[in-house]
Amino acid sequence: MSSTRQRRQARRLEWPTLAVAVTVYAGWLALTWLHRAIPAPLLALAGGWLIAWHGSLQHEVIHRHPTGRRAIDDAIGFWPLALWLPYAIYRRSHLAHHRSAWITHPTADPESRYLESDAGTAGIAARLQGTLLLRLLLGPWIAVASFAAAELRRLRRHPIAVARDWLPHLAGCALVLGWLAYSGLGLGRYLLCFVYPGTALTLLRSFAEHHADARSPGRAVTVQRGSIWGVLFLNNHLHAAHHERPALSWYRLPAFQRRRAARHASAGEPSYRSYGEIARRFAFRRHHVMVHPGVGAGAGAG
Repeated sequence: MSSTRQRRQARRLEWPTLAVAVTVYAGWLALTWLHRAIPAPLLALAGGWLIAWHGSLQHEVIHRHPTGRRAIDDAIGFWPLALWLPYAIYRRSHLAHHRSAWITHPTADPESRYLESDAGTAGIAARLQGTLLLRLLLGPWIAVASFAAAELRRLRRHPIAVARDWLPHLAGCALVLGWLAYSGLGLGRYLLCFVYPGTALTLLRSFAEHHADARSPGRAVTVQRGSIWGVLFLNNHLHAAHHERPALSWYRLPAFQRRRAARHASAGEPSYRSYGEIARRFAFRRHHVMVHPGVGAGAGAG
């Protein structure tokens, strides 16, 4: 390998993202090993943070960080700490979300929260998650159950594809569960103190992330002040900026957002001042219409 190519690869290596990866995995190992000495509320706070942070790291990895080499990046993000979502499926779904010509449309965007109709179990699930409070309390269980049902339907149609996604994931889960058994952390406690709060924190980020009627890139919303949430979500609260430059590293997004803010100041781009504002406005009030305005009529405003 030439020295020029080596220098180019060295410049491409993103040390801040590598530091996050080391912190997440080392923190997870330490927390699961020391769980007996940690009170349950503190364990749930720290465990939930690490699972959600790991999800943010996986999001970065999907966008070809921190090395730009898919095999290495996927090896960093693959590990199924949350147990229920195979990395391969998340990767495919999220890249399809970014490629969608109609982001937020329920059939064109695999990550849309909108529906074609509010009838049936999907409508019930959407109503149960309509407010932020219910999204955090019930959303993790609904997300897992809905995903499992979708995968069972896919299994009947495409068993080989499902096996290709799930066999590596299950092998990773076996290693995670083996470590939990070795450290004496029971699966039930792990689900309650790590997986459930971690998934809930991730659902906080995505609660108001997209508006079907937004004119911003990706029909995305900006939360102007991320504060500590910006660390947890790796600046994905600047979601319109992320959709405008999806390959941009998380630590470069704030500077890019400051540059683009002047361009979009008068464009009517939807935004919130903070997650605190979202909580105040939508803790007990529905945020979204459930039926996408492009496929349904007469839906009430959220």
